[in-house]
Amino acid sequence: MDLSLSTRTVGDRTVVEGGGEIDVYTAPKLREQLVELVNDGNFHLVVDMEGVDFLDSTGLGVLVGGLKRVRAHEGSLRLVCNQERILKIFRITGLTKVFPIHTTVEEAVAATD
Repeated sequence: MDLSLSTRTVGDRTVVEGGGEIDVYTAPKLREQLVELVNDGNFHLVVDMEGVDFLDSTGLGVLVGGLKRVRAHEGSLRLVCNQERILKIFRITGLTKVFPIHTTVEEAVAATD
């Protein structure tokens, strides 16, 4: 399966909506999107993973890299995820302590964490 990405602005946040799989084959597409957004001055990102069916360690690495990029500019990267199988990956790896994870885009945009 492939990865579809789209971006939109909600308030002062840029929302990256993903669909499909984020794995060793598709993660570079997400990395390029995040790098491009940061290079264009978008430092407050929300990655909407509601449509993501699969996430592997390569995908996790891309998200961590994106977080480091935005933090270098005093920015933030919040995740939207309500799928138990994906949330479990974040819990097992301890990344729930690193990423603010929300259940809706609206919640993530409104959060002040």
